[in-house]
Amino acid sequence: MRPRGSLEWATETVRRVGLDPLADRYRDLGIDEHAMEYWSAPAESIPVPDESFDIVSSLNSLDHVDDLRRTLDEITRILVPGGSFLVEVEFGHRPTDTEPIEIPRDFVESLQPTFQVLLNNRFAAVPERIHSAYVDAIPYEEGKRYRPGVMIAHLVKQ
Repeated sequence: MRPRGSLEWATETVRRVGLDPLADRYRDLGIDEHAMEYWSAPAESIPVPDESFDIVSSLNSLDHVDDLRRTLDEITRILVPGGSFLVEVEFGHRPTDTEPIEIPRDFVESLQPTFQVLLNNRFAAVPERIHSAYVDAIPYEEGKRYRPGVMIAHLVKQ
């Protein structure tokens, strides 16, 4: 089994860094074959100076952190002004042991005015295909309690 989440698709970057507190455990599974660096650190404490990155992507991770507010503060801290924050996250699900954070439907709007919202799309999710919901392009229906969805957003740090 090869870990997913690689940024090998981001071929026009100078540097690709993946952050995961379990990165050291994944080395035995082949992550060193990826065309990127992996750092073993929590998202609540990213080991880089302020304004170190032009782009931060969070792909299926924000509902897995321990402290969403601290994670967002860190993302804001490490992004340069005008930098992009790309988000793909499941929302509307009940918290679990592995996904302890419940992302609200209005999550993207709550990041204003720190971030300008360039894109904010929500899609209904089929459980076995949750993170391909944007491929299926099923519109998210408001008003259904705990109906999971997937949010895709592009934000720019002000």
